[in-house]
Amino acid sequence: MIAVLMTCVRKLFSRRNPTGSRDARKFLSPQSFVVSRDTSVFWPLLMKQLIARFTILLLILTTAYAQQVFGQCKVGKDAPPYGFWSWAPQSRIKVYILSADFRDSDLAFLLKPIQNWNAVMEQTGSGVRFEYVGPTSAPLYCENCLTILRGEVYDNVKRHATELKTYSAHHDRIMSWAHIVVDPKVTNKEALTNAIAHELGHNLGLLDCYSCKPKSTVMNKFKTINVPNEMDAPTACDVAQVRTGYFEVRSSLKKVAVRGKQSAKQSEVEDGEEPVDDDTPIVIRKP
Repeated sequence: MIAVLMTCVRKLFSRRNPTGSRDARKFLSPQSFVVSRDTSVFWPLLMKQLIARFTILLLILTTAYAQQVFGQCKVGKDAPPYGFWSWAPQSRIKVYILSADFRDSDLAFLLKPIQNWNAVMEQTGSGVRFEYVGPTSAPLYCENCLTILRGEVYDNVKRHATELKTYSAHHDRIMSWAHIVVDPKVTNKEALTNAIAHELGHNLGLLDCYSCKPKSTVMNKFKTINVPNEMDAPTACDVAQVRTGYFEVRSSLKKVAVRGKQSAKQSEVEDGEEPVDDDTPIVIRKP
């Protein structure tokens, strides 16, 4: 990541990019700062301007980093495709673990991938944070609730060891609640971490990528059940894909909001039937 950021900085100030170089230097030049001769306001004003410029520069570098990385991530080779259901942007997802299904010694391995995905929340642009609440005695179906539990899901043919059950109350592919179901055959603690990291990728809209190069994404397929694949955190390509996907999600939600306002205005003139919710959850089996 440091190497990519340094490349972005060099490009930003490169003579081969005269416009960007000139704008960047002008932006950071002393002449661009507004100062005052009044010493009582000089330092506070200077600090505010420095912080503002640092924030903008950081945003520029982050965007450049994402563009640089995304250019190196080819879908189907280095990066998984995007298109699965996902949590709403800026959501706080309450995570529960079914107490009867896991041992106390499993907890750290279940929480590790959650922490790893949270660590890149800002870079992904999703704003989705997973917050571990505690154990539960039964699967939960509350708003923005994610339950991790065990269940018989192993498939001898397709070798699926986990699955994701979820439901969208508004039928817009935005998840209302979800369950990550782990087969009892997954007993290796490192493999358990890898499986949860994979399923959390689905929670953020990533699809499987069985054709991707090994260790290029957490969405790779497990070669053997209960054998770790050493993928317990999202890669740069995973982050870039989630960022792109959530840009589309936000755009889609804005369009839905506009249509909703238009429908509300129309309903003031015409009466319509209330929609009937279909409470059948989708079940997507995963490796």
